[in-house]
Amino acid sequence: MDRNFARSLSLVLKSEGGWSDNPADPGGATMKGVTLTNFRRYVKADATKAELRKVTDEQVATVYRRFYWDAVAGAELPDGVDYAVFDFAVNSGPGRAAKYLQGVLGVGQDGRIGPATLAAARAKPAGLVIDALCDARLAFLEKLPTWPSFGRGWSARVASVRRQALLMSAAPSATGESASPGPGDDVTAATPVSAGSPDVNDAHTAPPKSAWPAKAAGIFALIALALGSLTAWATHLPCNLFGVFCQ
Repeated sequence: MDRNFARSLSLVLKSEGGWSDNPADPGGATMKGVTLTNFRRYVKADATKAELRKVTDEQVATVYRRFYWDAVAGAELPDGVDYAVFDFAVNSGPGRAAKYLQGVLGVGQDGRIGPATLAAARAKPAGLVIDALCDARLAFLEKLPTWPSFGRGWSARVASVRRQALLMSAAPSATGESASPGPGDDVTAATPVSAGSPDVNDAHTAPPKSAWPAKAAGIFALIALALGSLTAWATHLPCNLFGVFCQ
């Protein structure tokens, strides 16, 4: 869903990091995941590496939305699936991400996400689609010749994407309705205890006995003692006042 773009972009940028110009990386010079090629395509045609290093947040968002998010129809995919496909597109290209999604859904793999792909994505539980897509993505990455150099980071990235995408798929929708929990979600933790049902520990805890009867008896005893003392003092009042010996 399009409301997930900002959150998805934030997660992607955590994986992409800052400046990189590793000769072993086929993407070449990149800043926050934006390649020099895409920066020149969407921001400035004759941009240099120095200018790429100074790319603004607004420019970054423009490139990611136009080249990746829109290319995989992120605004129309189910929650969680949108982020999983988006991150795959950033890492390996929109066309490949779209084809792998289509392969998981069992529709024609033309690399363009259209009505048939969207209908198939909405017809299946998001959690199952996310898991299958992440599995397929990792299998693809493991076959690349650059796996020895980047495999550890890619593996961690796919694991993080899987986890975050599943959380997004289970989050409440904009209408306030909760989505079905995906694989790995703790259903019991999300299920509130009914207000009319006793907690299981209640059967082992006896209700406390009232302390009022004991307190009342003590109060009455004190009152009786006070009255007795007052009566005795009143009886000997003449003796106390006039110094008369009373017996």
